[in-house]
Amino acid sequence: GGCSLFFFLMIRRPPRSTPKPSSAASDVYKRQVSTQSTWGFIMDKVKEKVKRVQTFGKKKNALAVATVEAGHGHIRVNGKPFQLVEPAALRAKLYEPILILGGSRFANLNMHIKVRGGGQTAQVYAIRQAMCKGVVAFNQKFVDEESKRLIKDIILQYDRTLLVADPRRPEPKKCSGRGARARRQKAYRQILLKKNHNFLQGKQKKKKKKKKS
Repeated sequence: GGCSLFFFLMIRRPPRSTPKPSSAASDVYKRQVSTQSTWGFIMDKVKEKVKRVQTFGKKKNALAVATVEAGHGHIRVNGKPFQLVEPAALRAKLYEPILILGGSRFANLNMHIKVRGGGQTAQVYAIRQAMCKGVVAFNQKFVDEESKRLIKDIILQYDRTLLVADPRRPEPKKCSGRGARARRQKAYRQILLKKNHNFLQGKQKKKKKKKKS
């Protein structure tokens, strides 16, 4: 009797109804979906429009990272204008890429350069290398291969280190001397030098006596 009653109740039980979302919640959800889709559309458009490349230059321990994009010829180094880079004596080295390639190739570009490490001279050399590599990379990616090749040839004819990092490093000091190549003098060498010195002095004295006589 108990089992039949249980089955009867299970059969007659009405199906569970899924709760329907309120109109306010559905409106919020629709707004979120619409904003996400519009934001994604805007970001896609921005990505399409922005033309940007990133390059780096090195010199000893200095590292310069240049972000090159289409713009109006603004160049900034660590947030400061290009013309205020210190030391002033080395600014001529920074202007070399512009003087070699011509201002017209930089007029439609904006460069944001961050440099760190090394000394002042090394940083200047790293900055100008990053600038040249940035112009070459931008022309290769967004202009054409011919203009990139022309710019690269002009730079390499003037100075190869504007595109290729200088691998030279100071040779480390060794334990057997005062420097990288200098060595401590041996004792027997000092004795020989003294003998030679005395011998030469004796010769000079003899020559002077002959001249007097």
